[in-house]
Amino acid sequence: MAHEHHRHEGESLATAAKIAMEKSGEQWTQMRASIFEALAAFDKPASAYDIAEKVSQEQGRRVAANSVYRILDLFVGANLARRVESVNAYVANDHPGCLHDCIFLICDNCGQATHIDNDTLSGGVRAAAEEAGFAAERPVIEVHGRCGECVGG
Repeated sequence: MAHEHHRHEGESLATAAKIAMEKSGEQWTQMRASIFEALAAFDKPASAYDIAEKVSQEQGRRVAANSVYRILDLFVGANLARRVESVNAYVANDHPGCLHDCIFLICDNCGQATHIDNDTLSGGVRAAAEEAGFAAERPVIEVHGRCGECVGG
C-alpha cells in the first residue's frame, strides 16, 4: 500500500526524533540528542565506533562505543534509526513516524545505502515466512550491488 511520507531533515528531523522517542516513553537526553545528531550527519551508514568518535570530538571527551550501541538499539526500537545488518552500521530514519520493514540497497563500491519502502515486496516475504510456519518479527532485506553513481561513473 503506497502512501506519502513526510521526510524530515536537519532541525525538523531532530524534532521528529525527539517526539518519537518521547512517544515511546523514553526521555530525549542531551547524550541521545548528540548521538542522533551525529548519526544523521553521516551520508553513509555509520558504525557505533564512527558515531562515538564524532561525538567524542565534538564534546572534547571520550564517549564509549558501548554507550553508543545501547542508545542506537533504543533508536532502532523507537524507529529513529535503521540497522544495516550486513555492514553492522546504522542510518537515521528520515520518517520516524512511519513504520516499514527495512529494504536496503547497498553499494559495495562507495558504501552508500538507500532505504526504500515497498510494502508489496516485504509483505511477500512475510507471507512466505507465514506459509513456512514462521512468524517474521522484523524482516530485513538487503541488496548488495553498485549504486547509479558508481555504475555510471
